[in-house]
Amino acid sequence: MPAQVRPSVYKSGEWEIDLVRRELRFRGLPRALGSRAFEVVEVLVQLAGEVVDKYDLMGRVWPGAAVEENTLQAQISAVRRALGDDRELLKTVAGRGYLLLGDWSQRQSSAADQIPPGSASSFLTNFPAAASTLIGRSAALAELLELLSSYRTVTLTGPAGIGKTALALEVARNLFASFQGDGMLVELASISDSGLVPSTVASSLGLKLGGRSVTSEAVARAIGSSRMLLVLDNCEHVIDATAEFSETLISKCPHLSILATSREVLRIDGECVYRVPPLDVPPDYQGEAASVLAHSAAQLLLARVRAHQQDFSPHGNQLRAVAAICRRLDGIPLAIEFAAARVATLGLEQVAARLDDRFSVLTGGRRTALPRNQTLRATLDWSYRLLTDGERSLLRRLSVFAGGFTLEAALRVASEEANSDIATADGLANLVVKSLVSHDTSGSKDRWRLLETIRVYAREKLIESGEASEIARRHANFLRAHLAGVAIGSRTTPGIQDVIPYYHELDDVRAALDWCFSQDGDVGLGVRLTAAYAPVWLHAHLLHECRERCEYALSRTSPGDAPGEKILMDLYSALASPWCSRWARSSERNSC
Repeated sequence: MPAQVRPSVYKSGEWEIDLVRRELRFRGLPRALGSRAFEVVEVLVQLAGEVVDKYDLMGRVWPGAAVEENTLQAQISAVRRALGDDRELLKTVAGRGYLLLGDWSQRQSSAADQIPPGSASSFLTNFPAAASTLIGRSAALAELLELLSSYRTVTLTGPAGIGKTALALEVARNLFASFQGDGMLVELASISDSGLVPSTVASSLGLKLGGRSVTSEAVARAIGSSRMLLVLDNCEHVIDATAEFSETLISKCPHLSILATSREVLRIDGECVYRVPPLDVPPDYQGEAASVLAHSAAQLLLARVRAHQQDFSPHGNQLRAVAAICRRLDGIPLAIEFAAARVATLGLEQVAARLDDRFSVLTGGRRTALPRNQTLRATLDWSYRLLTDGERSLLRRLSVFAGGFTLEAALRVASEEANSDIATADGLANLVVKSLVSHDTSGSKDRWRLLETIRVYAREKLIESGEASEIARRHANFLRAHLAGVAIGSRTTPGIQDVIPYYHELDDVRAALDWCFSQDGDVGLGVRLTAAYAPVWLHAHLLHECRERCEYALSRTSPGDAPGEKILMDLYSALASPWCSRWARSSERNSC
């Protein structure tokens, strides 16, 4: 008896689901849909008319793997985006699961089936298949697909390890299904001579160009009016040549679109820049798994650890460690993947405790990765080597800021002695463009910051340079001068509006005081800085810290280096303030 052949094409109205070609088609044309999202469609259509329990659906799409419900919800959202105006075909049944509506007829595909004109099957591509689900990038994917419908050049930029390549390839795979043209990936990471950019592209595209040298114009002529999505990956080390090449192609090839990844933008006419954000990190652990596992950084860590250790299921203090690892690694996917490899062998608590030495711990890159992506240090070394000497110096010096900084702070602390303010401002702008410094415009005043991993790396370089003590002194002096307008001992006691602007400096004041009272520090400067910041601690109700800092500053004074009557008065005034006194009495009662 012949084996029963299962139907491979389902049709309802103008929609078709082809299980052989793995296509969701509308009026014969494929809709962009990722591989996992298609597997969701495949399960639902085979059980069309039945409610599919969400846990059963996850078990079918991710067999043998433990995934969170929001991972499934991301794929459901992708299916609904592909359905467009008919998104209601995929119905959520509250408390139960999902239901695919429609009158789905079934048939077998055959040799007589024609490839729809303009479908993806008619065109060439070298985009690699996805090796794993891309976690936490649903919103970015949707936004980039929208941008590529409006701009012909889109550059994904961001710091090392942020996931630019993975996101670009996911975008390219999704877009290719409905692009109606070729989709080609060109990897530029391995070339060191910028003059090889045109020939590298020509070779990847299979273009046969005569002559001794391959030029941008020759590649543009060969492409001509062909419709193509060109992905240029890892452009930063040949950025000038890539920019010139891209601009030539865009101007001469009317149906070509470019999706580039680079730590520095191309800066060409018509370019749209998309800054890839870090993954969403959990806040301080609040005691519930949902408060940690709802965040994409934690989901990535969990998924990658489970790839090494299938029964991994964190709980209690382990969830606290998950949250801490994700926060301290700034939600950077590559760093989290390195951490996951170590968690599988060392355990969560050990990895979380050793992140102060993250560059020694996070070395578990894939064997097949580029050398610069096999350790966290190598990844940042690559970016650092691409900087000018002036940019390296500025980046090192900016690492002294623990909680972000203003332009004024950067000018006063990090400027070269012989440099003008304009040179330092230009250097800061270049570091932002090169994705090593982040610009935060969310507050009333512009501020800049280094991601913690980048700051730790730059701090190491600052120590190696021998400048660490001098820059720490400048930092502490700047904060002391910056806080000159706040003083408890003045006739007018500062109010809340007077001290709010200084809340941002809390982490920097702590770091500066740690240096001042260290073996190589400046005790007198530390005493003055403590007195200057006391009003802020009081108004922020950080009473324990205020009292400890003031008492410690007083304990470090001696007759020979007394800081002055006014400074002593400010310190004693802080300790005698009603808030501090009330807190001290309460602490004494609680300790009895």
